[in-house]
Amino acid sequence: MISNQNTACILCSSANIAAYKGYESVGLIKCNPCKFIFCKNIPSKDELNKYYTDSYERTRYLSPITISRFNELLEGFEKYRKTGKILDIGAGYGFFLEIARQKGWDVYGTEITDEAVTHCKKKGIKMSKGELQNISLEENTFDVIVAIEVLEHVNNPGEYIEHAHKALRKGGFFYITTPNFNAILRYHLRDKYNIIGYPNHLCYFTNKTLRKLVANYGFKTQKIATTGISLTRLKTSKGKSNQEFVSETSDDEMMRYKIERSRTLKLMKRISNGILNFFKIGDSLKGSFIKK
Repeated sequence: MISNQNTACILCSSANIAAYKGYESVGLIKCNPCKFIFCKNIPSKDELNKYYTDSYERTRYLSPITISRFNELLEGFEKYRKTGKILDIGAGYGFFLEIARQKGWDVYGTEITDEAVTHCKKKGIKMSKGELQNISLEENTFDVIVAIEVLEHVNNPGEYIEHAHKALRKGGFFYITTPNFNAILRYHLRDKYNIIGYPNHLCYFTNKTLRKLVANYGFKTQKIATTGISLTRLKTSKGKSNQEFVSETSDDEMMRYKIERSRTLKLMKRISNGILNFFKIGDSLKGSFIKK
């Protein structure tokens, strides 16, 4: 049961909001001053607990290519290592933190279900259960905090950013990924784009609105990249496939393998991502931020 509805923008607090034309059927509203898109309905805690316990499919498949990407990401984090502590908000089954620990990081994670927390603890990862704003974290402690595909799931992204800011040391690094609402696939699929879905996704960021959000809480934007197009997402949104989004046999994973084995395809990927990033129309926003 839906407990409430947003009556003001959850990014800038303006009451000047209205149903987003063309997306009324999926319950989206738009803030006219700041242009932020978000869900009209606010799920209750019981609704969220039920969804994330019974319906939400966490990624169980860890691709060798994803391991390589995680290692590349962690290499970039080395310049920020001082305390040696890294926090993964919404750690899932702890894949990223396992690799970080192999590189000598002191790893911490958060998750909202008992099942995910227990799974990570069995791997020896220090875990806290609950939404970030309700978790007690030592302030000015972490060198790096990551939030990979998290912000779109919450109705209060400002509180997440504020608490991350407190936990991060001065000069520390904050890495965020989230779907890009200005993706070329969304323009093509409109309200059929299955990134849009209640109560799974509640916030829909663009380069500008993500930049605005983090700036409100004392972060300096280092870079926001906007890359990628998902063939899996395209097919499933059109109802032409029911494949898992992350699996060994998904169209996206098969394409990744082909690209990894071909210099020509790697070059084509770099060119394609360059174009997508230039026009800010890739599927994913990947933001790098520094605590002032």
